[in-house]
Amino acid sequence: MIMDDFKVQLLTEKESILFFELINKNKNRLEDFFAGTVKYTQTLQDTEEYCKKVDVRVEEKTYYPYLIIDKKLGKAIGFIDFKNIDWDVPKAELGAFIDVSYEGKGIITQSFNYILENTVKKHQFKKLFCRISKENTRSINLALRCGFEQEGVLRCDYRTTKGELVDLNYYGRLF
Repeated sequence: MIMDDFKVQLLTEKESILFFELINKNKNRLEDFFAGTVKYTQTLQDTEEYCKKVDVRVEEKTYYPYLIIDKKLGKAIGFIDFKNIDWDVPKAELGAFIDVSYEGKGIITQSFNYILENTVKKHQFKKLFCRISKENTRSINLALRCGFEQEGVLRCDYRTTKGELVDLNYYGRLF
């Protein structure tokens, strides 16, 4: 099983260096759709400050970010987060990416399914959703493989770092 070589763990301040290295290596391809994450992790010091704030948000139950760690190398190779949490439903938005050198190996799919199963049980989410650019076929396929269904298109719903307003496909999954 792929997950024998990898683990999924909550991002904390202790993993600031691992997180910085992951973002820094993948910065160019993350800029448009992980704009906030890239913006607040420009330097290691920025990343440490960002992770301190993340610790507070986790404590407040408003954000749950996870790293995918290569056990053999001891480095972060992917990221999955639960954001825009609405406890009245309860529902959350998911975002995810994997280091470019690990794409196409099934790691993100297994990690995504693992985190879905465990986090949904723990937090009693009734719905999870993803907003994905129509050009991002890998993320669309990931959502579909993990049981999400396209529910619609959110027109002009996101501004990229280049200032362009783009449509996002909206995928949801009920639990």
